[in-house]
Amino acid sequence: MDFSQLNINTPLEILNQSSQNTLVGNLGIVFTKIEKGMIEGEMHLSDKNSRPGGLLHGGANLAFAETLAGLGSMLIVDFAKFEVLGIQVNGSHTGTLKKGKATATAQIIHEGKQTHIWNVDVKNEAGRLISTARVTNMIVKRDND
Repeated sequence: MDFSQLNINTPLEILNQSSQNTLVGNLGIVFTKIEKGMIEGEMHLSDKNSRPGGLLHGGANLAFAETLAGLGSMLIVDFAKFEVLGIQVNGSHTGTLKKGKATATAQIIHEGKQTHIWNVDVKNEAGRLISTARVTNMIVKRDND
């Protein structure tokens, strides 16, 4: 995929396909809905994203949150001119996932010229919050030399 052409109208199928051989694909993260300033996704519990004992790993939750927020920022900026760098992720785990899938919604709460801040809530299939995260992305002009 030519990421310089990335924008809000990029089809979900292309975004998901381009993530298959990355950490995103290995964790089983799938993008399900995109709007300006909002991204939704899901992640099925598997051996690749669980901790010993079979529960969803807290680090997988944070990677899920950073993935959605990062893509959200990439879709907002002119990605041919600017790079998006995750500079801070923090989260609180409020529950567990023992089976099924987690769903997440990332919403931008600050859209500045140099930083974007996202809130990401991860829920189980019953809609119970299992993790909430705050993600800060730095927007940096690309050095195209």
